[in-house]
Amino acid sequence: MSSDPWGRVDETGTVYVRTAEGEQVVGSWQAGTPEEALAYFERKYEGLVVEIGLLERRVKTTDLSAKDAQIAIDHLRQQVDEHHAVGDLAALRERLDALVATVDKRREERKVQRAKQSDEARKSKEALVAEAEELAQSEQWRSAGERLRALVDTWKGLPRLDRKSDDELWHRFSHARSAFSKRRKAHFASLDAQREEARRTKERLVAEAEALSGSTDWGPTAASYRDLMAQWKAAGRAQREAEDDLWNRFRGAQDIFFAARSGVFAERDAEQGENLKLKEELAAEAEKLVPVTDLKAARAAFRSINERWEAVGHVPRDARPKVEGRMHAVERALQESEENEWRRTNPEARARAAGLTGQLQAAVDKLREQIDAARASGNNARADKLSRELEGRQALLDQALKGLEEFGG
Repeated sequence: MSSDPWGRVDETGTVYVRTAEGEQVVGSWQAGTPEEALAYFERKYEGLVVEIGLLERRVKTTDLSAKDAQIAIDHLRQQVDEHHAVGDLAALRERLDALVATVDKRREERKVQRAKQSDEARKSKEALVAEAEELAQSEQWRSAGERLRALVDTWKGLPRLDRKSDDELWHRFSHARSAFSKRRKAHFASLDAQREEARRTKERLVAEAEALSGSTDWGPTAASYRDLMAQWKAAGRAQREAEDDLWNRFRGAQDIFFAARSGVFAERDAEQGENLKLKEELAAEAEKLVPVTDLKAARAAFRSINERWEAVGHVPRDARPKVEGRMHAVERALQESEENEWRRTNPEARARAAGLTGQLQAAVDKLREQIDAARASGNNARADKLSRELEGRQALLDQALKGLEEFGG
């Protein structure tokens, strides 16, 4: 019989392992010596030690799932419990129990972690839904559409929740995207309708502009083009290709008209420039009549100059006030000379001036007599008052005498 601390072989070749519960039969060995039998079953034990060690490392250093770890533990525990090895089987059971505790702890940790991740995923998806529902009301079609597509990619990268919660949130998310798409589609459909209406309106405006391009009725036609331009701007934009083509035709028709008008106006401006030179010469000739020395001759000369002036024709609008003002100044000087002459030779006016002068002279003489009388009676206050009145009458008399002199004495 052979034995070691953890097992023995009896005379029949039966191999035993010692445990806390007593000896347990490991197996039967008939092929060799008892020592070889114990060595064989001790190697089986060492094999279990190696497998348990490998499993311990996997549990500690890899992401082995709790389920797979538990299956491996149960498999090894079954081998230990079947007593097919010689060694400290109780120690192996303790290590397996410790592994179970580690796996259970890992399971709880992962459960907490999954709950945390699920909560974070829920919050992230709720935030995506809230943003999507806000974007659904946006009219920033391009940027909002791009952002919604980015939100879909973000959603796909998040963990799934429980089916009910995930489906409810996805329904809201999908509904927001659909609502935005419907609004955008309706907007662009309306925009297309507006552009089509703008195209029809602008085709009509182009036809009117082209019909006016040959007109020589410069003022009214230019006004018509301004009105057409206002209508063009109010019509809005047509489709890009149609807009560019219609604008080129519209602008081209205007260019034809305004180029023709510019040519005519250039000729007119050249002619009016020559007219201006002639009128400036006539104005200079008229200005030589002032100051007036011979009214009759000056009036005849001015009539001659004015007749030539009227025959000259139009001058540039911006130069007209200045050159016409020079002629008007000469005409006013002639009128003032005529008025002065008339006043000087008018008998009725001379008589009125002489009568007024006589009345003022009589009043002045009377005041002087009253002043002398007041002084003689010692009434100086009255004399001073009458003296002040005399000053005013004397000033009027001096002015009347001066006016009478203009009538020749």
